[in-house]
Amino acid sequence: MMRKIAVIVILLLVPALVYSETMQVITKENAVRADCNFYSAVKAMVKYADTLEIVSTKGDWYMVKFGDKSGCIHKTALNKTAVALAKTEGGKHTASKDEVSLAGKGFNPQVEDAYKKKHPELDFDLVTKIEGFTVPAEKVAAFIKDGGLKE
Repeated sequence: MMRKIAVIVILLLVPALVYSETMQVITKENAVRADCNFYSAVKAMVKYADTLEIVSTKGDWYMVKFGDKSGCIHKTALNKTAVALAKTEGGKHTASKDEVSLAGKGFNPQVEDAYKKKHPELDFDLVTKIEGFTVPAEKVAAFIKDGGLKE
């Protein structure tokens, strides 16, 4: 009797162990972190359209595997399917990966142009300049610690 129960349990568990959900990165670049918070150590950097294996969830974070690395990434960085580039009749892509990523989030040149027309006082060159800034994770962690911020 115990042997039958063990066999049934194994048969029920094996499909769950074999199946794993995957999701794709929908941001230009993102960090897989050691712990599920934004200032935890970075274990791996992932880029748009990279595929990650979902191990489990923890609040607003996914615990993932990427190659031989595992860690946490915020749910907002992933989607079940990445936005795909369409090909024209000539077989060439008509948009960059960055443009497709933004379009997947509701942005496109037409939306941006309309916003610029509504807000001519805004200087979009500053946005471009700010997008070029990077802050090392160590400086972010120091800022959080020095400022007494919590998780």
